[in-house]
Amino acid sequence: MASLWFERAWIGNRWEKDVRLRIADGRIAGIETDLAAAAGEERHRAALPGLCNVHSHGFQRGMAGLSERRSRPDDNFWSWREIMYRFLDRLTPRDVAAITAQAYVEMLEGGFTRVGEFHYLHHDPAGAPYADPAEMAGAIAEASAATGIGLTLLPVFYAHGNFGAVPPSHGQRRFLNDIDGFAALIDASRAKLGGDANIGVAPHSLRAVTPGELAALLELSPSGPVHIHAAEQVREVADCVAWSGARPVEWLLDNAGVDERWCLIHATHLDESEVLRLAASGAVAGLCPITEANLGDGIFPATDYLAAGGRFGVGTDSNIWIDAAGELRALEYSQRLAHRARALLADDAAPFVGANLFGRALHGGAQALGVPAGLAVGQAADIVSLDLDHPAFAGADDATLLDRWIFAARGGVIDCVWRAGEKRVEKGRHVAAAAIASAYRTCLDRLLA
Repeated sequence: MASLWFERAWIGNRWEKDVRLRIADGRIAGIETDLAAAAGEERHRAALPGLCNVHSHGFQRGMAGLSERRSRPDDNFWSWREIMYRFLDRLTPRDVAAITAQAYVEMLEGGFTRVGEFHYLHHDPAGAPYADPAEMAGAIAEASAATGIGLTLLPVFYAHGNFGAVPPSHGQRRFLNDIDGFAALIDASRAKLGGDANIGVAPHSLRAVTPGELAALLELSPSGPVHIHAAEQVREVADCVAWSGARPVEWLLDNAGVDERWCLIHATHLDESEVLRLAASGAVAGLCPITEANLGDGIFPATDYLAAGGRFGVGTDSNIWIDAAGELRALEYSQRLAHRARALLADDAAPFVGANLFGRALHGGAQALGVPAGLAVGQAADIVSLDLDHPAFAGADDATLLDRWIFAARGGVIDCVWRAGEKRVEKGRHVAAAAIASAYRTCLDRLLA
């Protein structure tokens, strides 16, 4: 049994002082507070539980920065999607493993200790299944094992190009399955997983599945996480209304049995009724504010949603910029810009924005990925230590420490990260960062030559 000692640790949504965490077999075996450090015990300043990244497309890290050139007067999400389709045309399983590993290194360095991989790149460049239908899922599992990040694999079902079973486009050929093929993919993917990895199911969106297919997917996965893109774009909402007479989130709430195991990714464009109903459902809104800003998606109605008791987690989605604190900061700032006010994602019970955002994202993210939240006996030892000697924390007390991290630190404030009790980040750098970055550079140099 190993032990770590911290001046303070975030336990049960508050700071405890002089904390010893005992670790055995990758889990927290004991928590003691108000104790002096023992001789020779590894000591750190502040411990946070690692956050769950609820939504990632790992391979998209390789195209970060490649879509920022103006190409037409109406550049938007849909034109960005065409660039993404061209990028993935040539990717092999080895490429996906290399790129995704780089993304996972950056997630661990940035405060995420588990990722929900919304995995839709299944087939070869011609659109034919690999001999092993989970060849690409194996590449994701390999990246998780190489970096140590916890994995919730979310194989994506994708069959159509738009509402009403419109035929898919050529750019979507590598994503496509029928229900039987997808069932085989799920079984083969499950066999790739190790450690405490788990698996869910991800109907891509109501654009990509029919109601009958959605029902069949839920029968394939009667327990575990269910993730779906919903209401990310105004055009998507209009197309859904034209198809069904209902908005996407409205349709899901009326027809799909949305409950606590669901995570609706983005849910950007909600009307007042959808805000209240989604909050009441117990589902998690999977918010990706950095990507949503990058793609020009819009602003999620977070103030009303949180006031109604809604749950949320944060994700890095396109992986344009990977930083847990940055996602939380972008969420609060989006609300300030929308409402021209400050300190909006706080309330009388939790007046400090940073602590409120962190606590809600911690619990909502864990729920979305089907794992326990926080530092507690019996749970995975997923720990992030903050370097309180960093100038960003000068003069900080317990009340303002998380605000300092989220709103006032550039980087370099995360000292170490333990995932399942194993130290994966030390002095701010992943222990395998150099080798993984070298493989990533080699991959990108070839792909972009």
